[in-house]
This record gives sequence, C-alpha cells and structure tokens, in this order.
Amino acid sequence: MSSEVKLATETRTEFGKGAARRIRRANKVPGVVYGHGAEPVHVTLPGHELLLALRTPNVLLSLDIEGKTELAIPKAVQRDPLKGFLEHVDLLLVRRGEKVTVEIVVETEGELAPGSFLVENVLNTLSVEAEATHIPESVTVSIAGLEAGDSIHAKDIALPNGTTLVTDPEAVVIQILAAQAEEPAAEGETEGAEA
Repeated sequence: MSSEVKLATETRTEFGKGAARRIRRANKVPGVVYGHGAEPVHVTLPGHELLLALRTPNVLLSLDIEGKTELAIPKAVQRDPLKGFLEHVDLLLVRRGEKVTVEIVVETEGELAPGSFLVENVLNTLSVEAEATHIPESVTVSIAGLEAGDSIHAKDIALPNGTTLVTDPEAVVIQILAAQAEEPAAEGETEGAEA
C-alpha cells in the first residue's frame, strides 16, 4: 500500500502559457486540485519531488495548501512528449476512508507450460475501487503452466482486501497464444511433386 508523500504546495494566481513557462523554469509544475464539490484550486508543486512521487502509481499526496493539509491522488499527468518533463498535473482531493476508482497495473509472474507460447496482455491495467489511503500499486497474476488458448479474466484476479473490481468481470486481461513458427522454405518440394 502506498505511503503518503508530503509536497509543499503554493496556490497560483497567474495563468496562461507564459505563467506556466515561468513556473517550469523555476523547476516547479503547475497543477489543479479539484474534488468534493469545491472550486478547483490552481497550485504550483515542486518539480523534482513530484516527479519522484509519481513513480509510485496512484501515489497518495499530502498537500500543504495555505496552511491546510489536503490528501490527493494524481488523476491526469501531462508530460512533454519529447523531453518527458512534467507539464501539468490534475490532482483529485480524497478523504481518509473514502472510496475512489483508479487504474492499477497488472503484472505477471511464473513460467508458461513448456512450448512456444506468447503472453498477450490484453489489458495492462484494471479499474478498481479502493479506499483512498489504501490503493494497491499493482496486482500480480500467475501465468505458471498456462498454454495456448488459456486466458485470465478480470474476475479471476485476486484483489487485495478492501479493493473491488470495476472493470467488466468477463473482460480478458491476459491470453496465451501459440507462437507463430517460421514456415520452412518450400524449395525442393515442388520439383519432387512434378516428377
């Protein structure tokens, strides 16, 4: 379960591209905090600390906004497509005990049955509902012993206590395919057949 990451947060009064550029030049990231029916609050977050925090999926952020501590989770993160730096974040306010719907990563473990098989991750994430302060980072699925034609559905995946599935239970998450063998070169066969 994710631990809280505290971030010093400043409220913003300047908007637009020029203001956003100035914020990013100061190694900070512009963002919006919204939720609970409150007016969205425009904030500036410390760039490096935020980048590190976002390495944890669905990280729980403890924001100090004008002397008041608020909990939030990242809802949308915009990165520069070329350089990868953070351009903007949308943060959703959450309360302890509150249920939120988030995407969690599906990881696989184990060895497939002997043979030439491929694992196809049809879904890389599952949509689940969990308590805001107890969001699992990921879920692990065993593919041990599976072979071509086998598949794992969303309903087959064990979720941590307190986490419920939102994705369609019948949705295929992982399927095992037969590896396509290279066709042997067909030289020589045709000559023999004509004789």
